[in-house]
Amino acid sequence: MPAGKSRWSLKTRVWVERDGRKVLGPGRVELLEHITREQSISAAAKKMQMSYRRAWTLVQDMNEAAGVALVESSTGGAGGGGATVTPHGQEAIRLYRALEARVAQTVASAPLSSDPLAVSANPG
Repeated sequence: MPAGKSRWSLKTRVWVERDGRKVLGPGRVELLEHITREQSISAAAKKMQMSYRRAWTLVQDMNEAAGVALVESSTGGAGGGGATVTPHGQEAIRLYRALEARVAQTVASAPLSSDPLAVSANPG
């Protein structure tokens, strides 16, 4: 390890809640981004190596917890079904990514000693 380089680092995960219920987090936002690209919950789930059932449950939970639809879906048929991330969902992604970047910038600039758990000789 290079001299003066700490083995310690700070890591964060950002969650957004409403009334104590998780609305957005890293995986949920990634799912929304995949749904945006794929226009399908099923295809988005496959991209994330997640079951369709799990993805559908997350979408329902996000919609309920947010109090507005972040994703709208249509059932399959002759033309197939699909899913769309709503304008509220698009704004949620944008705001989450901006918040995540601000938190990462703050963490990156936070001072961390080479041994943050060391006991001070002068606890004073």
